[in-house]
Amino acid sequence: MSDNINLKRGLNVPVSGVAERKLSKTIVPDIVAVKPTDFKGLTPKVLVHEGDRILAGSPVLADKANLSILFTSPVSGTVKEIVRGEKRKLLEVRIEADKTVEYVDFGIKDPEKMNAAEIKDALLASGLWPAIVQRPYGIIADPQIVPKAIFISSFNTAPLANEIQFSLKDETENLQAGINALSKLTEGGVHVSFNSKETGENPFRSLKNITEHYFSGPHPAGNVGVQIHHIAPIIKGETVWTVAPHLVAAMGRLFRTGKSDLRRKVAVTGPKASGPSYIETVSGFCMKDLAGLCDDKGGDVRYISGNVLTGANVGKEGFLGFFDDQVTLLAEGNYHEMFGWGKPFRSKKFSFSHTYFSWLTPGRKYAMDTNLNGGVRAFVMSDVYSKVLPMQLYPVYLVKACLAQDIDKMERFGIYEVLPEDLALCEYICPSKIEIQSILEDGISLMMKEMA
Repeated sequence: MSDNINLKRGLNVPVSGVAERKLSKTIVPDIVAVKPTDFKGLTPKVLVHEGDRILAGSPVLADKANLSILFTSPVSGTVKEIVRGEKRKLLEVRIEADKTVEYVDFGIKDPEKMNAAEIKDALLASGLWPAIVQRPYGIIADPQIVPKAIFISSFNTAPLANEIQFSLKDETENLQAGINALSKLTEGGVHVSFNSKETGENPFRSLKNITEHYFSGPHPAGNVGVQIHHIAPIIKGETVWTVAPHLVAAMGRLFRTGKSDLRRKVAVTGPKASGPSYIETVSGFCMKDLAGLCDDKGGDVRYISGNVLTGANVGKEGFLGFFDDQVTLLAEGNYHEMFGWGKPFRSKKFSFSHTYFSWLTPGRKYAMDTNLNGGVRAFVMSDVYSKVLPMQLYPVYLVKACLAQDIDKMERFGIYEVLPEDLALCEYICPSKIEIQSILEDGISLMMKEMA
């Protein structure tokens, strides 16, 4: 049984630089990084030393809270450096990669003939268990829990997002194997959401063992959190799991080949991308390997692992995040524009509030940069957030409850249902320039601490 949900609230951010559906380059990185900072709430334990020889699939880190949760190398090579920050916080384990990858052999398995415990053991040993995200809070899934259901969004409405019709078009068998494995981990089924207005062949459409749901509307209609809110809202005491589509494919490759293969097609996008297109590489590759795909003439470039709303600014020497299949390249907006707010005829600036006359050309794309166009102002009550949030929540009250560290009100206003990515548009259009995602992240961290 399927349903069709039309979401009218939201905003498609009209930034230029969408990736053309072609594979322009295959990057075999010299250095890759395994980053514990990609995983919320993780306290990592290092399992390797500098100079150690490892294979793709060899354990590099473990979760101190549950040592069975391993984080493995995406490549074979030599551990080059263990990078620490303030108070010796572990930031990265850097690995000097071989030109030809050698894999740990985990053995070919048929998930349809396995039980839940065997599938969990396989995912844990291979380092693919951290691909499963648990809600509330967006943490690594607890292997001891049986979730209410598992949710997957088969489309992404974020700005310039990776299109799985292209990036996963040859992965149908791997996706099916991944779905077969996930379906054994819950009694509530695997729920896959589709874009009802989608053109092109979605590789999830032919899969079995899924419950289909259909959505339409602007971003964030593709956010799995928004979809869960409309399918089966999370209440206190309930747990659901989510998995990104390209990581479902990686799980399928594990069972079909016996290898922890984290290769993926990554969309290189944004106004500063030179010929926006797709590359094939592995998680943790270094951004400096994008030489030739980045237009760095005429100023500094911000390298974002992910999309412009929720991605991380990693810099040219930074690395692609474990969950990301997109890189966005923007010009740094390190300039001051006098009386910018008083120039309504600026046709090259986009304004959600119709401050500029650019709203008269709704189909136009803009070469946006990172300039905030103003500073932080008073946080006043407004209905502006509700215009871009298609959820039955009160975002202003939720954010203020997080600021006040009022756990009762945070629960009342929906802290269990959201992650920072779900309110990213609220931050983008915020007239007060409030860092809503950071505030919500702090609120979630408080909930994890106090409700443990």
